[in-house]
Amino acid sequence: MRVAIVSDIHGNRHAFEAALAAIAEAGLEEVWCLGDLVGYGAEPDACVALAIEHCAVCLAGNHDLAVTGALSLDDFSPGAAAAAQWTREVISRGARNWLAGLASAGEVGGVSLYHASPRDPVWEYVLSLDVADACLDAAGGRISLIGHSHVALAFHRVPGVPAEGHRRADGTAAALDSGEWLLNPGSVGQPRDEDPRAAWLELDLEAGRATWRRTEYDAGGAAAAIRAAGLPDRLAARLAEGR
Repeated sequence: MRVAIVSDIHGNRHAFEAALAAIAEAGLEEVWCLGDLVGYGAEPDACVALAIEHCAVCLAGNHDLAVTGALSLDDFSPGAAAAAQWTREVISRGARNWLAGLASAGEVGGVSLYHASPRDPVWEYVLSLDVADACLDAAGGRISLIGHSHVALAFHRVPGVPAEGHRRADGTAAALDSGEWLLNPGSVGQPRDEDPRAAWLELDLEAGRATWRRTEYDAGGAAAAIRAAGLPDRLAARLAEGR
């Protein structure tokens, strides 16, 4: 089966629609979402509706949990807290209830899914080799999917050797036939790896191959929606920067 992995949409309908169109054009069979459908962007209901329609699997991210009230806004930066409070006020009851029913970790077909990490599915950022090693020790399977950091990357470990890891640019691929893996698709709605295009991952489970993808989208339209909602301007400006 060939599946698309998406994460960290953050209320960015423009990016999510563009990524889903590219996924459909590629002929992938399912979409799995690692969480944070809502958060910094201005169209939470639209993003939840797209996930309900298109995603076979969906996890809850920390921003989703903030909007449902499962996490305190005191745990977030001022900009993130402001966006979460605004989202709490405008999101529909149906979308909020749907988000409240999601878990932050799961397993599908022998692949482990976490919003953040195997050690802490809600909060931990996996960006260094020592953290990756500890997370591989805690992982439920040989291949794990992680989000949360907004950076497209992969960590790989073979027995007796510490983990190695690299950021992954558009079109780069990894053969998954040996060792343990942590795969991060990057962020659809707010990339932070200096490439502002929507990021997603193509995972071919039969061939054992992962390919990182980027898709152009109307970042100006997404930024305009954020500004029209009265959210912090920085949340709009960073979309064009990819960081």
